[in-house]
Amino acid sequence: MASIPVHNDWLIIVNPNAGNGKGKKDWDRISGLLEKNGISFEAKFTEKKGQAIEFARESTGAGFRKIISVGGDGTLNEVVNGIFTQDNCSPREVVVGMIPVGTGNDWGRMFGIPLVYEGAVKVLKENKTMPHDIGLISYYNGNTQEKRYFINIAGLGFEALVVKKTNKQKDKGRSNQAIYFYNLLSSLIFYKKINSEITIDGKSSSCNIFSINVGNGRYCGGGMRQTPEALPDDGLLDITVIRDMSRIEVIKSLKLLYDGTILSHPLVDGYRCNNLKVTSDPVMFAEADGESLGHTPVEFSIIPGGINVVYGVKIIQ
Repeated sequence: MASIPVHNDWLIIVNPNAGNGKGKKDWDRISGLLEKNGISFEAKFTEKKGQAIEFARESTGAGFRKIISVGGDGTLNEVVNGIFTQDNCSPREVVVGMIPVGTGNDWGRMFGIPLVYEGAVKVLKENKTMPHDIGLISYYNGNTQEKRYFINIAGLGFEALVVKKTNKQKDKGRSNQAIYFYNLLSSLIFYKKINSEITIDGKSSSCNIFSINVGNGRYCGGGMRQTPEALPDDGLLDITVIRDMSRIEVIKSLKLLYDGTILSHPLVDGYRCNNLKVTSDPVMFAEADGESLGHTPVEFSIIPGGINVVYGVKIIQ
């Protein structure tokens, strides 16, 4: 295969619908700040779900090795999946940055990327980079096995149900953190715990499961800390398993999800591992970086240092 000339410019993938249309409304301001700070770029605007995957995949063939995602966590997830489903270069040759304009912006929260555009562009200009682990989830849609890469947090069970409801409302143009919280509370009325078998690095156990979260990152759902001790560069997945918890106990424990002490609850187990397999009856549905996927059986694995990211503040533990 002939070598591809590498660009020095950034490719910027813009989701104009992110943040209830902020991607489109604020683009002139964002692009002006980038130009003012001497950041040279080409921009592409998505018009449909999944198009950021296509743009990121195509960009490596055009010689781009630096990509900025302008959108929310879902747009960033698509960019990552585009990078990992191309064969023009190793994903480790690619640097990814982010200007958050979504509703949750949980990945950027962990790295100190400001929601104020001037601050986010300053982070890009400083261009501090680090290797970042990437998670991989294998799951089923009916009888078809599929896979999805994720950079932040994936979830099974109750979390995935809330995400699915929230995404339906996003598709109708209604999206904010209050809607996520409303869906969380309203879903409690009907949700039932599911009997599951969990295999962590080869060791299996069975129990009733309320939810499972699998993280490289610490935040999801607009600031909840489902995997509060996760590190993005330790080569391991952090697992939080919420077992047979009653509806009343879930409501009483919401504070623990926001203050980072959820692992102190007696019905919550925390693990670090390389591999997690989950089977259940009935099936549990899955999500990754806020994108609704299929269902169990699922398998999670980790790609250590799979990609490079631009960060503002680095987490050290």
